[in-house]
Amino acid sequence: MEFIKSTALLLMLLNPFLIIIYLIDVVQRMDRRQFTRVIFRAALIAMIVFWFFAILGDVVFISVVQAEFASFQIFGGIVFLLIGLQFVFRGPTAIEILRGDSKQLAGAIAMPLLIGPGTISASVIAGKKLAPLAACASVFLAVSISILIMISLKILHDFTLPKREALIQRYIEIAGRITALFVGTISIEMIMKGIRAWAEKF
Repeated sequence: MEFIKSTALLLMLLNPFLIIIYLIDVVQRMDRRQFTRVIFRAALIAMIVFWFFAILGDVVFISVVQAEFASFQIFGGIVFLLIGLQFVFRGPTAIEILRGDSKQLAGAIAMPLLIGPGTISASVIAGKKLAPLAACASVFLAVSISILIMISLKILHDFTLPKREALIQRYIEIAGRITALFVGTISIEMIMKGIRAWAEKF
């Protein structure tokens, strides 16, 4: 049961339906093989990071970085808030960092779209509730499901685009701005949680 809960939590925070909106410029200008290759590279980077935190937990922040996890929450919240604001005002062209060759794209997709305060927190929680091997398996399953959904959405996009291009573009514009409002709200919540965690220490 804990395995299913941990996997579902990480999958929900990865949210492939939201990420595909952020990657719409990549979806439109890459063929299926290129897109799949980039997504797999990004997923591999994210998976290694999640495994690292699932095994070591918040010890990484306390012992290695010598900083509170609250600091990470605040910084991560600010990063996502900036992305959300740009998406609200500029639409799908906001994330210009995702433009470039495949090697650059893989890292840009992995961070900050896949790797963030929420997904890292979920990895830490999985590591606390499950045995190390089970936690790593949970992370692998969640990330795998997420990238399979994104690749399926890419295939669906390519299949329907020639017939419904104007409708798809309109949907992307509206859905992108609405989801950006959601991301902005979650970002503020992350920042506030970090601030509250810091305030409790005084």
